[in-house]
Amino acid sequence: MKVKHAMHEGATWCTPDTPLQELAKILRDEDIGAVPIGENDRLVGIVTDRDIVCRGVVQGVISALCPPEML
Repeated sequence: MKVKHAMHEGATWCTPDTPLQELAKILRDEDIGAVPIGENDRLVGIVTDRDIVCRGVVQGVISALCPPEML
């Protein structure tokens, strides 16, 4: 099997300035685990759902997205 058979086409891109909360909503709404980050038509990184959990929790982003009873 080749990558082209497993990949999602038409990926949503974000910029490095996109708020983490907005990116988390994209992951949730599109039921995906990662979003490529681009700048000036170049891929500069990727943010995964794991990145949001590991880094976002520390910065309080998760608590802003979830009601207290879910935490």
